[in-house]
Formats: sequence, C-alpha cells, structure tokens
Amino acid sequence: MKITIHEDEFQLLMEQGVAAALEAKRLSEKYGKDFFECDDLIKILGVGRDNVRGLMRSKNFPVKTIGGRKVVSAAAFVAWACALDEKQ
Repeated sequence: MKITIHEDEFQLLMEQGVAAALEAKRLSEKYGKDFFECDDLIKILGVGRDNVRGLMRSKNFPVKTIGGRKVVSAAAFVAWACALDEKQ
C-alpha cells in the first residue's frame, strides 16, 4: 500500500521526525485507508462520537471536506497528535 502525503503534511511529519511518519504508516495500514472518518477516529482515540465530531469542528484539527464527508489524513492526524504532546 502506498500512502499519499501532501507537501504541507510531509513538512509537518519531517518536523516531528521519523517516528511520526512510521506511526502514520502504521495507522494507515491498520485501518486500510489513508484518510480517516468519524468512525475511524472513534476507534483510534477511544472516545465517543460527540467528542470526535466536536474535534472535527475545532479550528486546530486538520480536517478536510471531501464531497459531504469530513476526513483527516493519517499523516495530518499524527502530526496534530504530536503537536499536542509538545504543548503539554
């Protein structure tokens, strides 16, 4: 499986390091997709639907709208999670 990473997401991963890139690859392979929807994030994060929907509406979460669906790429999700760790 080949992961498609946009240039801005690639730059974020490079700033986070190789571990972040490997984690994005692991998640992508585990769930068989490069972009995660609400139900995927519920499984990954272990939180409820309302929490994930709220997260997907927040300004600092890297969500994209494709058609009528909101999704986040594996690479952007990992970069976002790493940035949270750095703030704490």
